[in-house]
Amino acid sequence: MQLSDAEWIVMNLIWDSGPTEASDVIAALGADNGWSDATVKTMLHRLVKKGALTTEQIGKKYRYTVAVRRSACVRKASRSFLDVVFGGDAAPALLHLVKTSKLSEDDLDQLRELLDSKSGAKTKNSKNKGSKE
Repeated sequence: MQLSDAEWIVMNLIWDSGPTEASDVIAALGADNGWSDATVKTMLHRLVKKGALTTEQIGKKYRYTVAVRRSACVRKASRSFLDVVFGGDAAPALLHLVKTSKLSEDDLDQLRELLDSKSGAKTKNSKNKGSKE
């Protein structure tokens, strides 16, 4: 599922807050983003149509609930970004992000751990393949 930048803003609010009424989305996002009530309602309707949200009518109000996991949308958006910008190759993307981002010592430690674990897994797999041949 492809989300526009504006839809990401709405989805992040609902992922973080849980089931939300349209009026709450309008109050939280409308003024800060320069969106009218109708614009927010249109986005909510579009997200329901895409299958990202479900809706339930409670009296005269509508409550919106996420129907997709954030991780699934992040995975899809990440894959699309990699394909479009880096030809599907993750290594140049990671190198670019590391070079151009401000990373804390904690971030760097996590990256080192991840790289070490990937490197260790690769070394183990190479040794196992070599011993089986």
